[in-house]
Formats: sequence, structure tokens, C-alpha cells
Amino acid sequence: MSAADLHALTGAYATHALDPGENAEFERHLAGCPACTQEVAEFAATLARLGAADSVVPPEALKASVMAALPTLRQEAPRTAAPPADTRRLARLRRGWPKLALAACLAVAIGTAGVAVQEHREADRARARAVALQQQQDLVAGLLAAPDARTATGAAAGGAGVGTVVWSAGRDRAAFLASGLPAPAAGRTYELWFDDAGTMRPAGLLPGGDGALLLSGPLAGARGVGVTVEPAGGSAHPSSAPVVLLSFS
Repeated sequence: MSAADLHALTGAYATHALDPGENAEFERHLAGCPACTQEVAEFAATLARLGAADSVVPPEALKASVMAALPTLRQEAPRTAAPPADTRRLARLRRGWPKLALAACLAVAIGTAGVAVQEHREADRARARAVALQQQQDLVAGLLAAPDARTATGAAAGGAGVGTVVWSAGRDRAAFLASGLPAPAAGRTYELWFDDAGTMRPAGLLPGGDGALLLSGPLAGARGVGVTVEPAGGSAHPSSAPVVLLSFS
């Protein structure tokens, strides 16, 4: 495959559309091509933003009006008239209806209140996650656009997936873009680290194998970044060998 052909594969590579042979050839090319490295990093950031745009939250005013109306609504009684012969039997049954109706209303009210509270909490959590994700993606996009932004890309251990680090000395910040890393096992997560001359400093958690993360903390003279698989919630120090190790050089 010619060099011109390889330069045209950045989008297909970022979307995992290459076959294994093309993917391997492109990764060999990527190791020595800063222009393609930059394009792949930008494609990955854009894809992460597009993925986050799929979710739609119902208008808060609509939900509030529906929930507020529930306690005041009553089900209409059937309009079918009972035969005259059943009048006395219906009267006896109706004497017991108020207590039954009260118990039923209480049960419905308690259940509805519980569902409403749970839905409200879930909606709040979903909104908070969406806002945090949007802020994260905006910060990563801004870092990519920094005049002195630099990138380094490398394949993960075992060849499954690719990691890219973007950093700006002027902004004293770095971000990590993951593409195609295996999903961590249950109860595990990817943790990012700054390499401070051999001492690893925690820099944030990436729950899945795809996405972008603005690393927490300044560069502070770090030599690069590493990625390890850690227990959910992260670790104070790496407990496994790096999955990805990238240098600021």
C-alpha cells in the first residue's frame, strides 16, 4: 500500500473499519507519521462527542406536570347500570368500598411516591453525568486545539487497542484518548498515571476501552503517562503492569 493510501486511512482506523492486515500496516505507519497521529486523535475526540449526543432527556417541565397530576386523578366508575334484582346485593358491597378504596389509594400513593423519587434521582444523576461528560469533551477538544499541542500514540500490550496522549506545555495539561482497548472485567477499571521519573502519580479513571479523559493534575515535569487495570475506584499505586505506556518526547 502506498504512503498516500495510508494517509487516507485515519478515519477508517479511528472507527475500527480496517481489516487486520490494513490495521497492522497503518499502525506501523502511524508510529512515524505525526500528521496521521494528530488526525487519529482528533477523529477519536469527535467520535466520543457524537456518541454522547445520542441520549435525550425529557423536558423537566413535562415530567413535573405529569407527576403533579397523578395524586388528583380518579378512575371513572363503570357506567353500566345493575339489574334491579341486584340492588340490595350491590348496596351491601358498596358499604365496604370506602375502606377498600382508601387502602388501595394509600398503596398507590406510596408506590407512586417511591417511583417518582427514584425517577427524579435517576434523572438528576443522568443530567450530572451528561454535563460532566460534555465538560470533559470540551476541555479535551480545547487541548487538541492548543498551539503547542503534541501527541504520542501507541498500541496496547497484546495489540488490542490504541492509546493516544495529547499534551500542552503552555496549558500544563494532558488528555488521554482510548480506542478499542478491551473492556475491563467486572469490578475493574483503567487508571491513568503520570510518570514522574519512575514514580507513578494517579491521573484519573477511564471505565471503558473507548473514550477521552482529561488527566487530573498538571504535567509538573512528568516524562509520560501509563495505563494500568485497577480495582473499581482506582488505586494509590499501580498494582499491575502497564497496558499502555507513552512518553512526552
